[in-house]
Amino acid sequence: MTMLRILARASLGLATALVLLLAAACGGGGGATGGGTGTGSEPGTGRALRVGLDVDAGTLDPRLAQDTSAARVANLIFDGLVQLDANLRPVPDLATSWDNPDPTTWIFHLRDGVKFQDGTDVTADDVVYTFQTILDPAFKAPNRNLYTPIQAVEAVDPHTVKFTLAAPYAPLLSYLDMGIVPKHLAEKDPEFGSHPVGSGPYKFVRWEKGNEIVLEANPDFWGGEPKIGTIEFHVVSDNTARAQALEAGDLDFIQSPLSPQDLKRLAGEPKFKTVTMTGTGYTYLNFNTKDPVLADARVRKALAMLIPQESIVHDIYQDMDKPATSILIPGWAYTDAVKQPAYDPQAAKALLAQAGWADHDGDGVLDKDGRKLSVVIATHSEDPNRTQAVEVIQNTFQANGVDATTSISDWPSFIANVQAGKYQIALLGWLNLVDPDRAMYNQLHTGGGSNWGGYSNPEVDKDLDTGRTSLDQAARAQAYQAAARIIADEVPYYILTYQGFQVVYDPALTGFVPTPTGSFRSLAGASFGK
Repeated sequence: MTMLRILARASLGLATALVLLLAAACGGGGGATGGGTGTGSEPGTGRALRVGLDVDAGTLDPRLAQDTSAARVANLIFDGLVQLDANLRPVPDLATSWDNPDPTTWIFHLRDGVKFQDGTDVTADDVVYTFQTILDPAFKAPNRNLYTPIQAVEAVDPHTVKFTLAAPYAPLLSYLDMGIVPKHLAEKDPEFGSHPVGSGPYKFVRWEKGNEIVLEANPDFWGGEPKIGTIEFHVVSDNTARAQALEAGDLDFIQSPLSPQDLKRLAGEPKFKTVTMTGTGYTYLNFNTKDPVLADARVRKALAMLIPQESIVHDIYQDMDKPATSILIPGWAYTDAVKQPAYDPQAAKALLAQAGWADHDGDGVLDKDGRKLSVVIATHSEDPNRTQAVEVIQNTFQANGVDATTSISDWPSFIANVQAGKYQIALLGWLNLVDPDRAMYNQLHTGGGSNWGGYSNPEVDKDLDTGRTSLDQAARAQAYQAAARIIADEVPYYILTYQGFQVVYDPALTGFVPTPTGSFRSLAGASFGK
């Protein structure tokens, strides 16, 4: 058999120099690893599925996951109480059914006979442990604020769990796809996220950081052993390098982020299946409101007016994404009546002058009290669309008197700095925004776990609290629209694009159902061949 070895960190802009090393591990074979050389018609057999990732996972503990690779891979290892289907509707997973006897009580009935991959039973105690740890501030779960309305989680019996809420919580079910971890292992092992054990369709095999993650079919999965015996996730950080690996036959499956020119080329090749849909995410500029320069909302708003959004979306993204109008992504809460600042350099200069920034010394750079208006725009090197966008924004800023520089680093370094508040303006994205609450609360509520820029506005807090506690969708929409108006005016976030989602794969892969969240979960029911 042969083992794929991919140099994961292909240099940005040198994608054509991608090096693929095929090291013979043992004689003969046609690329099958883990389960034989069959057609995939039998459970746990057939060729390995090789999936390209843009970034490595930070952890495979679902409670601590804060990147898409981690969340998507963990979703194959772990089960949630529910899963979200292709239409983002909660469907049974570990919980076969649930009751909602009053607005603050939810009772979940667990599936009988489910075992973790170490052979132990999944019980209500594991569900309780999972959510209690997430809610414990000391555990530092990045998405803790999505679960804080949960007042108590109790095991009624080994197969029944009761959630008691402090107040009605409209998006609760959408967040209960959180993977359930085994209490007996996770509570004793601080490195659980490096060798995870769940109850999902795939078992963890190995993880070579920065290179690959390998999973194998769980023969005891309650839903039946998956037909694809092995899934190899290969980290190929450059978009074009990942596309070329697919074309060379060294990968079977890639998905967003992809470069427009690569997507157009791949979509024209009949040997690949290409699916394009509206995603559940946005690409945005995060302004650090604690920065001395950016603490002034007038400066943030003026800089937003210097972003040539239409040009970036058309020329760089080539309309794969759509120009955003506000933090409200298309859906039931969206209205085009809420609009963030539009590109208007003259209005931007006037607003900066109002804030005291003008070219007092005649050197072409705006200054105030002897200090130049200097900003650093940061993003990560793995996504060339974002690096190009940052360069365009830098040039536009400079042309309008702003001393702008860029900071481009790899994803781990970049996100670590952002999370530590060590940035001025950062270009990045949010995915899996299955509810307006998920798009706004954790990011912009005072003290939110992902409120890295330190934004705080009591009115926004009030609106976001109303949005999650009201059970009337119209009232929720009104609350999110009110919050979005303030955010559009104060600009802690400038939403650059509403993301599209694309997936390209070998058409021999059947049974896979793409979803706008980019979930891999349906691979559990997929196979190669008929």
